[in-house]
Amino acid sequence: MSQHQSVPQPSVSQPSASQSSMDQPESLQPVEDRSLCAQGRSVFEHADLVECGMGKLFGKGNAQLPLAPMLMFERISDISDKGGKFAHGAVAAEMTISSDMWFFACHFYKDAVMPGCLGLDALWQLLGFHLAWLGHKGRGRALGVEGIRFREQVLPSTTLVSYQLHIRRIISGRLVMGIADGVLQADGVVSLTAKGLRVGLFH
Repeated sequence: MSQHQSVPQPSVSQPSASQSSMDQPESLQPVEDRSLCAQGRSVFEHADLVECGMGKLFGKGNAQLPLAPMLMFERISDISDKGGKFAHGAVAAEMTISSDMWFFACHFYKDAVMPGCLGLDALWQLLGFHLAWLGHKGRGRALGVEGIRFREQVLPSTTLVSYQLHIRRIISGRLVMGIADGVLQADGVVSLTAKGLRVGLFH
């Protein structure tokens, strides 16, 4: 009887563990959110605001606050990304008022009153700060306001100005822009209201 001869099978080499790992796509590691929002910082004292004005708080090329005398608040008492009237974030800040402040001497002669445009600028400043606090990059610039109403004056006899900013929307694309409503109060009385404040960040 003839014997059946076995047919040799071609050997198939198995990839090594190192080769297998090289052939597989690397899993993307999540980018760590290092924003001050993610760090849970919600209060900023005057020294922090000056650091921001020097370009140190958010880093080179990113949003800065103006330095004195154009910095129009001395403390941010609260900042959030979910609070406010629209549940998209809010900022609260304040500034102590004294009769010897620089603008009272020139606005106006023997009729001292804080210029309303400074209160408006303070709200723009806070909106730009909020964008950078969220971690957005770029230099801040005011882009406009839909409407503004002046009600009460800030006088040398005023002791405290407070600001409330309510974020309506954050647009994050080629242009980062924040839209918000704001209120300025003088000793608890509404002095200025602004709707549709807009600030953008630019590279």
